[in-house]
Amino acid sequence: MKKLLIPFIALLFILSACNSKPAVTSSSNAGTTETPKAEQTETAAGTITYESENGPIEVPANPQRVIVLSAFTGNLIALNVNLVGVDSWSKSNPAFADKIKDAMEVSDESLEKIIELDPDLIIGLSNIKNVDKLKEIAPTVTYTYNKVDYLTQHLELGKLVNKEKEAQAWIDDFKQRAQKAGEDIRAKIGEDATVSVIENFEKQIYVFGDNWGRGTEILYGEMKLKMPEKVKEMALKDGYYALSAEVLPEFAGDYVIFSKTPGADSSFQETETYKQIPAVKNGHVFEADATRFYFNDATTLDYQLDFFIEHFLGN
Repeated sequence: MKKLLIPFIALLFILSACNSKPAVTSSSNAGTTETPKAEQTETAAGTITYESENGPIEVPANPQRVIVLSAFTGNLIALNVNLVGVDSWSKSNPAFADKIKDAMEVSDESLEKIIELDPDLIIGLSNIKNVDKLKEIAPTVTYTYNKVDYLTQHLELGKLVNKEKEAQAWIDDFKQRAQKAGEDIRAKIGEDATVSVIENFEKQIYVFGDNWGRGTEILYGEMKLKMPEKVKEMALKDGYYALSAEVLPEFAGDYVIFSKTPGADSSFQETETYKQIPAVKNGHVFEADATRFYFNDATTLDYQLDFFIEHFLGN
C-alpha cells in the first residue's frame, strides 16, 4: 500500500481522498464549494497578496520562474505559466513533456538546485519538506491535498498566479465539454450502463471511486456515468480499493477503463477469469497509459476527456 501511495502523494493524488465537494464553476453557479480565502490585493512592486490556506502571502503579480514540487504542474501548464523546476512525476509524464522540456527535475530536498534556478514562486503540497528553507528562497505556497475539489483547486492556482479569469474560463469550458460528452455517451451505451476504473500497480490490482484521478472525476462527476454497486460499496469512501484478480469480475462494469502501468504485472489479463468478464468479451475494455492518467490537473483532465470521447464515441 505504501508503494501505491507514492503517485498519490505526488498529488497529496496522490491520484486520486473522499468527500470532495462540487467545484466552483462561475459566479452564477449556486452549487459552489467552500474555498480558502483567496481574494488578491494589489500591492506595490508588482506583487499581490494571496490569501492562502496558511494566511496571506505576498507573491509576484506575474511570476516568471515558477517551481512546482508536487501535483500542480498540469494546472500551471494550462495557465501558460513558465516552469523552471518540476517534480519527478511531472518530469516523467509524457503528457507534459513538450511543455516542460527545459524545466529541471527538483525535489523538496534539492535546495541547491532550487537556489540555482532562482525561482520567484514555489508551489507544492502541504506535506513537502523544508518549507521554512524554501520560503527563504522565494515565496512558497502549499495546499492540502483534497481540501477543495479538483476544479476549485485549479481556480485557486489561477488566483495565485494572477490568472483567475483564465482559470475560470477553462473550468466553464471543461464542464460544458465533459457534460455534453456525458450526454452523448449515455445516449449510446444506455443510462443504466456501468463503468469501472481499474489500475495495475506492481502485482496488485486497484479499482477507484469518484475522486482519485484516473478520469474518475469526469466519468462519475461531470458525465454522470454509473458506478457498479460493488465498486461503490468498497472504493467510494477511501477513493480506491485493492482486490485480487479472482474477484475482479465482481467489480467490473459494463465498460472498464484500464489505467495500465507500464512494466507492472498484467498477467491477470491472460486468465480465463478475466477473459470471461462481459466487458472483456464485448470489447468494452479501454486501456490508457497510467503515467498520463494518474492525476486530475487541467492538462490531464483535457487528455482524459479526449480519451473518453474517442473510445466511447469513436470520434
